[in-house]
Amino acid sequence: MARQPDQNNTGLLVIDVQTAVVANAPDRTDVLANINTLVDEARAANVPVIWVQHSDDDLPKHADGWELAEELSPAADDPIIHKQLRSSFELTDLDGVLSEREIGHLVVAGAQTDFCVRWTLHGALERGYDTTLVADAHTTDDASTDALPSAAQTVALLNNVWASQETAGAQTSVAPTAEVSFTS
Repeated sequence: MARQPDQNNTGLLVIDVQTAVVANAPDRTDVLANINTLVDEARAANVPVIWVQHSDDDLPKHADGWELAEELSPAADDPIIHKQLRSSFELTDLDGVLSEREIGHLVVAGAQTDFCVRWTLHGALERGYDTTLVADAHTTDDASTDALPSAAQTVALLNNVWASQETAGAQTSVAPTAEVSFTS
């Protein structure tokens, strides 16, 4: 389902930045600082901040590590989307939350780059949402072996791929934190 034409607002979507999810991210400190910068700038511009929290058999709801990273501070009225699948859209009320706030453009940050961030971006694109992936505000574990890319390579790959996505109904872009503007 494509978004409605009157959904012209922007929202910041912060995906799965939970204690256990980012515990081993090699760039954790910088990414969390960038996410906090985005949250502060979004709030200053009266842009909604929407948080996503994942749970599954390996990370049960309310278990140690399930909570958002302690460096982050959701406001009492920020929506929190609880999900059990990789895409923040699947079997959640995210579409409804975005519709209520007339959000058609998502600025996306979070973890894990190669799983929930990527799946959520594709879910947004399929539903007609414009997206900006914040190049230096998403991360993943460094699972590199001879056969797998490093965390930095995984982040760089998604940044590169997302900058060139095309669809008839939505636009994609990639920008570093310093170039994201919630006021334009």
